[in-house]
Formats: sequence, C-alpha cells, structure tokens
Amino acid sequence: MASTQDSFELESGGRRVLSVSQLNRAAHDLLEGGFPLIWVEGELSNVSRPGSGHVYFSLKDSAAQVRCALFRNRALGLRFKPADGVHVLVHARVSLYEARGDFQLIIEHMEEAGHGALQRAFEELKLKLAKAGWFDAARKQPLPAMPRSIGVVTSPSGAALRDILSVIRRRFALARVIVYPVPVQGEGSAQKIADMIRTAGKRAECDVLIVARGGGSLEDLWSFNEEVVARAIFESQIPVVSGVGHEIDFTIADFVADVRAPTPTGAAELVTPDSSAWLRNLEQTRRQLLQLLSALIAGMRERLDWCLARLQHLHPARLVRERFQRLDELEMRLRQALRALLFSRQASLQALQSRLHQHSPAQVLALLSNRCRSDAQRLAYAARQYLTSREHRLMMAARGLETMSPLATLGRGYAILTDADSGTVIASVQAARQGQRVHARLSDGRLSARIESKLKPEEH
Repeated sequence: MASTQDSFELESGGRRVLSVSQLNRAAHDLLEGGFPLIWVEGELSNVSRPGSGHVYFSLKDSAAQVRCALFRNRALGLRFKPADGVHVLVHARVSLYEARGDFQLIIEHMEEAGHGALQRAFEELKLKLAKAGWFDAARKQPLPAMPRSIGVVTSPSGAALRDILSVIRRRFALARVIVYPVPVQGEGSAQKIADMIRTAGKRAECDVLIVARGGGSLEDLWSFNEEVVARAIFESQIPVVSGVGHEIDFTIADFVADVRAPTPTGAAELVTPDSSAWLRNLEQTRRQLLQLLSALIAGMRERLDWCLARLQHLHPARLVRERFQRLDELEMRLRQALRALLFSRQASLQALQSRLHQHSPAQVLALLSNRCRSDAQRLAYAARQYLTSREHRLMMAARGLETMSPLATLGRGYAILTDADSGTVIASVQAARQGQRVHARLSDGRLSARIESKLKPEEH
C-alpha cells in the first residue's frame, strides 16, 4: 500500500484523498498479490456466455456467493457445459474488477466437483503406487496354463459372476470354481474386497484369482480404486486377474493386478484354456506321435534289414568265395602282367636292333659319301654364282670407269697441257707463260709445242 499511497494527492489539512480508480487499483493489487491460486468448490448460478466466448457466472454455497470470470482460452478446455445448478471445483485467482469495484475470481481451471475430486484422488494414488513400484512388470506373476481351481472375488448376485461362470463352463468345464462373495460398491465394500482377497490367499485352494465386477460410473467402481484393495492384490501370492467394468474403464486394481482384462468375460477367457483348442492340439499331438512312431518303426526295420544284410555279407562261406574269386583275379592279372612285360622287352630289343643298324660303319660311310657329294655340288654351284656375280660387277665398274676416264674426254677433241719441264698441268691461261714449252696429251698420243701468245676470251 505504501507505493500506492505515494501517488495519492494531498489536500489542505494534510489529509490523503483517494480517487475511486486509485482505491480499486490498490485493492486489486492487494488481492492478487496476497492470495495464491486456490481451489474453491461451489454451485454455478447466473451462467452467461456472450459472443466473445468468455463465461461469466456466480459460484455459491448455502451462505454466500462470489462472481467469477472464465475467459475464452480457458473455456475451450472444458469437458462439460457450464449450467445453473452444476456443482463444480475451480482453480482460481482472487481479483477485483476495477471498473465496478466487484470482488471476483479469475478461473484458471474448472471441473465437475464429484467426478473431478474422484479423478484427482485416482491420479494421486496411481502416481503414488507407481513410484512405489506396485505396477512394475518384473513383479507380476504368470498365469497357470491349465488351472485346476479358479477363485472369483465378486458380487454373488451380479451379472459379472454369471458371465464368468458361463465362459468357464464353455471353455474349460473341468476347472473347479470357488466364489468369494463380496459387495462391489458402497460403504465398506473396499475393505471387504481386500479381506476376501487375503482369505483366498490364506486358504490357497485356487490356482488363479479373478477380481471382477460389471460396468458403472467412476463412483460405482471406486471400491477398486482404494489403496486397501490395491495392497491386498499386491501382496497376494496367487496370480490375480482384474476384470472390472468395461474395456474403457481403468482402475487402480487393473494396474496392480498381474493381468488386466477388459471385462469380467475377458478375465474368464484369460484364465481358462480353450478346451476345443486343447482337443485340437491333443489330436494334432496324437497324429504327430503316430507319425513319429511309424517313422521310428520304419527306421528300426531298415536298421534290422541292414544288420541282416551285413551279417550275410560277413558270413565265412561268402568270405571264402570272395577269396577264391580274388585269387583267380590275381592270377589273371599276373598272366596279363607277364605278357605285357614280355611284349615290352621284345619291343625294346627291336628298338635297340634298329638303333644298332642305324649306327653301323657301312651306314655311316654311305651317309658321309652322300653328304660329300652334296657339299661338292653346292660348292661348285656357289663358285659359279660367285664368279658370275664378280664378272657382272667388273663389267659395271669398267663401264663407269670408262665413262669417267679422261681418255674418253680426250677422244672428243680435248687435250691436257702440261709444262714440259715440270709436268705440271696448265689449267688456266694465267698459269701459262709466253714462250713456255708444253706437252699436249691427246687421245692417241702427245704433241710438243711452244706458247707464242695468250689470247683473251673475247678473242677466241
């Protein structure tokens, strides 16, 4: 309030005066800051729902009432339709509507009071027992495959018992059924159910125990949501099948039981084998045994036949006959081997004689004589070929030499001049001297001459 009072206007005389809006604001802040979220139970009245989607109503009991506002985003999550006279439980914030100064509750969650309270208690117990490990699959007991005695904890006058007995008679009439009668709803029924489960355990006269009742509302099934029943099922040494209500109904007993069935009928089907299926299995087993015995007998007969055949195979007379036959076979093989050896030695002797004949001196001399005649013919032929080749090459060289010979040039009217004293060839006019004696070589001889004068090329 101090922060709010700081903004109050001060009038003459030192009095602090609040405006209405300041007062309502201060009250609003005080209420919302001073109260946490609270649970309130009451009856709906004056319910209105304008086009905005918000819901406005009063929550009352026999002595008082309070206005409430449930805004659209919270109203969308409601599981029922608010109406006058409905008993509800709300989770709300305490507030003040400043515009009119109305004290009100801002609703965060709303549920029907009876069902909601039970559902909340159900969830709390379920969470508690789950944390304690009562629902763990590791502690659950398996059901017997063929129970001799089946216990049923239920109302003796309910339809659930009739359904269970009908299923057991149909599926497995050999099983003995022991009914442990209890009330399944009402004051003290939970304790009686728990006591009867313990009684069945102490008597130990049944192999499996069905805890069941027919369908109903959450209130009708509540006895099976009590912790005392859950504890009795948890401590039972006999496997327990829970068949409470319809398929959509779940109770604490369902979670604690070793097996949960959707209905009492389903529980009876779970604990009993199908006799027709067992008969079919027995018939199939009988046929399989007959097949196995037939196969075993056939195998033994085959084994016996084999032993008889082996005995005959090992008989002394048969062994003697086999030894004589073996002796005859060896004798034949020995004769064949001797004939083959003799034939092989004869073939080797013929081969040696042939080789000796091939290496006799007459044969060698005849071979060498033939080789000498052949070599002489080849040598004469090679000499002729060589001489012919050399003659041809000589003719070609002579023709080339004749073509390149200076004599051939001289024969065409040319001459070679040499100095008469030194014999040096005079190859140009400048090399000649006037009065010089020279020799002129022609094709058919030589001439001696003296150079009288040297002519220029244009004077030729």
